[in-house]
Amino acid sequence: MKVAAAAYPLDWLDSWSQFEDKLAAWVADAAGQGADLLVFPEYGAMELATLDGAEAAGDLEQSMWSVADRLEAADAVHLRLAAEYGVHILAGSGPARSEDPAITRPVNRARLITPEGAIGIQDKQILVPYERDPMNMAGGGPLRLFDTSLGKIGVLICYDSEFPLLGHALAEADILLVPSATEARHGYARVRIGAMARALENQCVAVMSSIIGRAEWNDAVDTSTGRGGVFGPPDRGFPDTGVLAEGAFDVPAWTCAEFDPALVSGVRAGGAVRNRSHWVEQSGRDHAPEQVCLNGM
Repeated sequence: MKVAAAAYPLDWLDSWSQFEDKLAAWVADAAGQGADLLVFPEYGAMELATLDGAEAAGDLEQSMWSVADRLEAADAVHLRLAAEYGVHILAGSGPARSEDPAITRPVNRARLITPEGAIGIQDKQILVPYERDPMNMAGGGPLRLFDTSLGKIGVLICYDSEFPLLGHALAEADILLVPSATEARHGYARVRIGAMARALENQCVAVMSSIIGRAEWNDAVDTSTGRGGVFGPPDRGFPDTGVLAEGAFDVPAWTCAEFDPALVSGVRAGGAVRNRSHWVEQSGRDHAPEQVCLNGM
């Protein structure tokens, strides 16, 4: 299997056809490199707000609803391209309307699109401070595990990858997708570490994508840094570092890595360690530390 992680710049769009052409070029590029699974980043859909003009794109509240209004049409483009090239695509996440009538604020939603025409949605679970205020977004629906022709796939959107229990809830996933949007290198590093830690704990492959560059028309995504990366457990059949591939910082491109899916089941059953299967041993222990005074000894 070959996976492709995007380092994706947001562009100002003057027409819908410009969006279609851009997306088609990116998908064709990855498919031309033999990719089976394409991962676009968190907030990759924010550029759709520019189609409503500068005032809407520049207003935080308006921009979120502008994106939400266009996600269904954007998904139709992804569906067409997924079928045309025979690939699975994680579409860039963006603000979306929740199906839950109790949730009236936008959620941050990624969509996994298959070449057979299915769409699986995954909402961000834990919001960063900026998403809480001033964006006033809502935490979305539950974590989902997608059973696909490529294997079982889970999605942890950016900050979600930094929480081990969310990762462990997706312990059956063969592949974890980590779409991200980070303003600074330290933010990128946190998500990268989270993606690598989840690959270690779950003994699976994690695919991290990033938005990059300047989008001065919107405060939520005005500056972004990152790169694509593909990580696995540092165990038999995988690189000693756990890094299958990493791109260059802030260069628009796909980062691709090829691996045998059997490696995942192989390390789970017979790796040098058994992180995933040993996780349950933690739950049977009392983790409240004993207080031991060494002062003055």
